[in-house]
Amino acid sequence: MLALAACGGKARQPTVPRLSRVTAAPRIGRRRAAAVPTLAAQSAALERLSRLGLPIYCGGRRGRLVALTFDDGPGPYTGLVLRELRRSGARATFFLVARSIARYRALPRRERELGAIGDHTRTHAFLPGLPPAAQIAEIARGRAAAAHATGAPVELFRPPYGARTPTVDAEVRRQGMVEVLWDVDSGDSLVSPPENFHAISAVVRRDVRPGSIVLMHDNRGQTVRALRAILPALRRRRLHAVTLPVLFAADPPSLATLRAGERACGVVGARGLGSG
Repeated sequence: MLALAACGGKARQPTVPRLSRVTAAPRIGRRRAAAVPTLAAQSAALERLSRLGLPIYCGGRRGRLVALTFDDGPGPYTGLVLRELRRSGARATFFLVARSIARYRALPRRERELGAIGDHTRTHAFLPGLPPAAQIAEIARGRAAAAHATGAPVELFRPPYGARTPTVDAEVRRQGMVEVLWDVDSGDSLVSPPENFHAISAVVRRDVRPGSIVLMHDNRGQTVRALRAILPALRRRRLHAVTLPVLFAADPPSLATLRAGERACGVVGARGLGSG
């Protein structure tokens, strides 16, 4: 991490689809989770966090919610990821790369149907290695491409590799987005060979806890196989996989947690280049 964020601004609308068919979290056994926050509540939560302008590494730890997030897509395995999530009644957040959208134009709207959408830049560049004007262009063009592909506003941003600069933070603030990192890195972009999907699921199952934001990638075949172990494990622990806007509305991080950042969230997992 290269700087603390100073984001802020006004969020326009939530990035999530209508939840008319999902007014409550899915049953687990005979228990029913709390109702999903309304779109208005999700929008208000995003606006509040945008005004605070601090990067988010985790949600609160007071509920039973976790956020699975997928970077770098859409890709050849996105459809399979969506199938696994749908089978489990889970929702997720997808941080899209404009260059990838151009290759898989039909997938972003399918992702939006099952979750929330975020900006992951135009080309997935290492932003600190670019001039300030190029950093700004990466963010703006990535957001525009994601909004165009999904037909919805994009209010979430994640820098590639988690690498931030004052320029990045200022631009995210100017655009009124919420900058989201993670506290659990599945390591799925680093695991090789692909047959080692067991290691990915083991990391997530070991480290996830209420309020966690889990970093994964939907352009990796091993991630699909890992999900087949991760999702049942979440259900057994009575953890509900939701979108980031739902997590932030239902169980937001405290101001103290936001200010402490990685320290408060207990960031774990691989954090080197190759993640994010």
